[in-house]
Amino acid sequence: MIKIYGIKNCDTMKKAFNWLNENDVEYEFIDYKKQNPKSEDLKTWCEKVGWETLLNTRGTTWRKIDPSKKNNLDTKKVIDLLVENPSAIKRPVIIDLRGNVIVGLDLERYEQTLTT
Repeated sequence: MIKIYGIKNCDTMKKAFNWLNENDVEYEFIDYKKQNPKSEDLKTWCEKVGWETLLNTRGTTWRKIDPSKKNNLDTKKVIDLLVENPSAIKRPVIIDLRGNVIVGLDLERYEQTLTT
């Protein structure tokens, strides 16, 4: 079963849930609001996709973060930032059956990797 991480009421998450349900893909949902992502998980995700892909710099959470914490970012700083501000993680994060990490709403990639 795949895992999908995010925030339940996010519009992008709703689109991802709809796609998964319409394509009969079984999943376990982990809500950042109820269960903060672990730093070990964030480290693995950063290793697989890069922190630049994982960090949502377009949302309101990012804009509210102290500007001094946004300087000279590296993997460790981003992981610490995301543990404190899980809403700054781009959504959804999907871990497929092979352990691959898919970040964001990418229906074409979902079709290629989640339905086979």
